[in-house]
Amino acid sequence: MADTAVLPARRAGRETAAPPRRRRRGRLTPLLYVLPALIFYATFVMVPWLHSLWISLWEWNGIGVATWAGLGNYVEVFTDSALRSSLLHAFGFIVFYSVLPIGIGLVLAALVAATPWKAMPLIRTILFLPQILPLVAVGVIWKWIYSADGPLGLDSSWLGDFTLAYPAVGLVGTWVSTGLCFLLLLSGIGKIEPSLYEAAKVEGCGPIREFWHVTVPGLRKEIAVAATVTIIAALASFDIVYVMTGGGPGYTTMVPGVQIYQLVFTAGRVGTACALATVLSLLTCAVMYGLNRLTRER
Repeated sequence: MADTAVLPARRAGRETAAPPRRRRRGRLTPLLYVLPALIFYATFVMVPWLHSLWISLWEWNGIGVATWAGLGNYVEVFTDSALRSSLLHAFGFIVFYSVLPIGIGLVLAALVAATPWKAMPLIRTILFLPQILPLVAVGVIWKWIYSADGPLGLDSSWLGDFTLAYPAVGLVGTWVSTGLCFLLLLSGIGKIEPSLYEAAKVEGCGPIREFWHVTVPGLRKEIAVAATVTIIAALASFDIVYVMTGGGPGYTTMVPGVQIYQLVFTAGRVGTACALATVLSLLTCAVMYGLNRLTRER
């Protein structure tokens, strides 16, 4: 009888000891699923980024002997007017790549959702078409459109004008990004409860008030996703600027992507280019962190 009484006690002890092990195993299981992606990310993103960070501390032309520079390259990034202006231009492109496309996409998505047009698939295709075109091709096409002998019949090329070149390039970014924002926001409108619109109508809200008080708050997550994607595209812009202006005229359209390319392959200032790239990546992370804080649901 004593032995039979001890067995249940031992079994109970094993059962009480099992849950902590299961808990630890449960915590490790998700890590095993993401481990291949983490290895890939570390190998092709983090390790090159750390190597670039190390190179940014040296004066090096990419071939010869490197000379220790310390933080000198970073001081140059913030004191050299050309390098500093390229960062400011990238942040200015946020207006064209993100703010305008999201605003236009919101209005278009609300209009399309409220109007059951039979041509809906065609409208979606036309608006999304710039997203599937290579950006190099987009730059070539718009460079021809802005030229003096282009379809607009301009007196002179806008891309050669010190005042018009920057907004001209920025508007191309708006044209490219609007379709993506439109589709994201249109899909989000479909998730909003119809009862909210009915309640707004009962309260006497018109279309504009419905838009501000029902549609826009209901698209909080979709707006956050669209802003994240388009802001990163603005700060990392290269293809369109390089093809259309190469950063000119002067430095009026210069962005970090083009500046880094020229520093490495033209000027042979690899350390300065890596410093500029590091600053840009840190600023991008800071902007994304602030955006996530703003759009986080409370």
